[in-house]
Amino acid sequence: MATFPITKRGAELLKLELQRLKTQDRPAVIAAIAEARAQGDLSENAEYEAAKDRQGFIEGRIAEVEGKLAAAQIIDPAALDAGGRVVFGATVELEDEDSGDAVKYQIVGEDEADLKLGLINVGSPIARALIGKEEGETAEVQAPGGVRRYEIVAVSYL
Repeated sequence: MATFPITKRGAELLKLELQRLKTQDRPAVIAAIAEARAQGDLSENAEYEAAKDRQGFIEGRIAEVEGKLAAAQIIDPAALDAGGRVVFGATVELEDEDSGDAVKYQIVGEDEADLKLGLINVGSPIARALIGKEEGETAEVQAPGGVRRYEIVAVSYL
């Protein structure tokens, strides 16, 4: 199984989700199945079918999260020393050369990405354009509206 990168914070979030699934969601769905089963005829019991579907989803998600954690390569951005280069886990401050707009992104794994929080997937076009570059360089990103150019203002490892 191939490993995939994830930040330390992202791994902690997955561990918390796994704990919640096992200690709260799984017991709740088991109780819902038992309650629906107590109502009698299972062939026409919508509550039973819904609970079984929910149980299948929860068990699938537990297996998925356990697999991701087993294959994860956990990277602590604060422990990185990439010499000012943009690498996985780095926080990058950019300035759009056309509009002058400033943005700040952290390059994270697929499961952690959330653009609203400034967390971009390492496989995204902008992250791929930034990886390996240093402060002061320009990155060209192929966007749906055409090529965008960003100047790398600062690189930090938080």
